[in-house]
Amino acid sequence: MNASYSDLAKMIDHSLLNPVMTQTDFVNGLKLARAFDVASVCIMPYAVPLCAEMLAGSTVKVSTVIGFPHGGHTHVIKVKEAEQALADGCEELDMVVNISQVLSGNYDYVAAEIRDICAVTHAAGQKLKVIFENAYLNEAQKIRLCEICDEIGVDWVKTSTGYAPTGATTEDLVLMRKHSPAHVQVKAAGGVRTLDRLLEVRELGVSRCGASATAGILNEARERLGMEQIDVDSDAPAGY
Repeated sequence: MNASYSDLAKMIDHSLLNPVMTQTDFVNGLKLARAFDVASVCIMPYAVPLCAEMLAGSTVKVSTVIGFPHGGHTHVIKVKEAEQALADGCEELDMVVNISQVLSGNYDYVAAEIRDICAVTHAAGQKLKVIFENAYLNEAQKIRLCEICDEIGVDWVKTSTGYAPTGATTEDLVLMRKHSPAHVQVKAAGGVRTLDRLLEVRELGVSRCGASATAGILNEARERLGMEQIDVDSDAPAGY
C-alpha cells in the first residue's frame, strides 16, 4: 500500500448528516473523528458550534453543508447559510448546486450562486466544495459545471450528496479530474465504504472522500500498515 496512515486519514470527511442522528450521535462521531485524525467532520449546519468546540485544538477541520441535499434553496438563503456557518466556526463548506437550474440550462444563475458563496467563503479564509449530484446530470452538464468551478476558483468539485440514486462512480471521477485544473481538487461522496475503494479513488486523483464507514476503513489501513487498532466506543452509532 503506497500511502501512509496520515495520507489516508486526511482524505476522509467524516459524515454526520443522517437526519435521524441525535446529539449523542454527534458527540460520539466527533470523538471518533478526533481519534482517527481525519481531514474534517461534515455535520448538520445547526451542530457546527458543537463541532467547532469539540474539534478545537485538533487538526480535524469543521465542515458543513449548504443547500443540502437538493440544492433548491433560494440564492440569498444559501449565501446567508454560508455566512452563518462561517460565523459559527466552519472551515469548509459543501454546497449543492441548484440542480433544477443546471437541468434547465440556466448556467448564469448557477454560476452566480457559486460565485457569491465562494466569495463569502474565501473572504473568511475558508474553502468551498461544490456538489454536482451527478446521478441526475449528463456528461455535458458535468463538464460545464467543472468549467464554471474552474472559472470561479472553487477548492473542490464533488460528485454527490450521498442521497441520490448513485454516488461516486469511477467514470464520473475520471471525467471530473480530466475537466478540472490542478488547483481544483476532486471529492468523492457516496459509496466509498472500504479501504480498497478509498485506494482506488486516490489513484484516480481524488483528494477527499465523504464517508461514514470511517472506523472500518481506517482500522483496516492501520492493520495493513502494522499499526494498533483504534478502539471505537461501544455506544457509537451503527455504521461507524
